[in-house]
Amino acid sequence: MRQSLLSLTVLTAGLLSANLALAACEKPRNAFDSVYCLSTEYAQVDRELNNEFGTLRKMLNDGQKAALKKSQIAWIKDRDAQCSYERDGGYFVNLQCAVDKTNERLVVLRERERECQSTGCVDSKL
Repeated sequence: MRQSLLSLTVLTAGLLSANLALAACEKPRNAFDSVYCLSTEYAQVDRELNNEFGTLRKMLNDGQKAALKKSQIAWIKDRDAQCSYERDGGYFVNLQCAVDKTNERLVVLRERERECQSTGCVDSKL
């Protein structure tokens, strides 16, 4: 009984803190709230991108996998060039830019997956 009550208390506290974090993200009070919220959003969309990349990769032959990898590396370089810079020994990342670019790439990969499933993979689009 005590174990169940303790588990319920921990679960409730976790849900409350998660709800408070989400509420803070709706209206960030300061730059640190914004960074926290955007980094959380970026981590989520990056996970989705990596999962989609893996799903798409499984549908491809060796030549197509190489083309996909090449385009992904080019995309990463472009994202980094547009969304980050180094100055005075520190790195600066525009998280909103990174979220936006990652969402755009996720859409492209999902389109390629649908294409591969329906009409076949078009090498030039990978």
